[in-house]
Amino acid sequence: MSTDLQKRPAARPDRRPRAPQAPWRSNIGLKIAMAVSGILLVLFLVAHMAGNLHVFEGREEMNEYAHGLRTLGEPLLPHESILWILRIGLIACAVVHIWSAVVLTRRALQARPVRYASKKPAKGESRHAVATMRWGAIVVFLFIIWHLLDLTFRTVNPVKDVPDAYGAVIATFSPERWPVTVFYLLALFALFFHLRHGIWSAVQTIAGPDTKWRKRTQAIGLFVALIIVLGFAIVPISVTFGLVN
Repeated sequence: MSTDLQKRPAARPDRRPRAPQAPWRSNIGLKIAMAVSGILLVLFLVAHMAGNLHVFEGREEMNEYAHGLRTLGEPLLPHESILWILRIGLIACAVVHIWSAVVLTRRALQARPVRYASKKPAKGESRHAVATMRWGAIVVFLFIIWHLLDLTFRTVNPVKDVPDAYGAVIATFSPERWPVTVFYLLALFALFFHLRHGIWSAVQTIAGPDTKWRKRTQAIGLFVALIIVLGFAIVPISVTFGLVN
């Protein structure tokens, strides 16, 4: 056998400079985008919860509040223009929030396709926090679709008269439609865990993992989540049990 073999040069590593990744596509950028969009959604939930509590003032006050939202900016702006600007902004925040979460999850799975045999949760994070956030987000997303069809577009609501917001709330949570109330409360239960961990995580992302503020941010996340969920839950419970009619 001939030993006159042609030697091949060793493969050199590719040292060509790679195009810099856009900051908003990096993991840090995506986490910040998810945190900021999440905080904006939390602020909307607080405002929406406060608006729902007008139902305890009676039909006239509730409908006047809803009418004020639809006519905000008139006569300088067209009817419901401000309301639709807010809706589009909320949709944009929701899209950014979901898209960031999906991309970060896929990158985490690609970086570690095999799960750890034992993963110790970080301080302030429960062992099932990731699963709670993901499945809770799906439940909340499905509820938002139902909520829009029910109380925004009135597709599945018995009250089709748009100005009668009070009547629509009473109709959707009436005793004979108790499955709707149960679904609403289950969605709020999922929202509670999502908010409790999400608020803490958003503060950690923006402000940094300061151990001094760790317990405080956990307490703030728990308090805000509890207030929002209780504020939303009191309306369907009161209507279903006849405290508001």
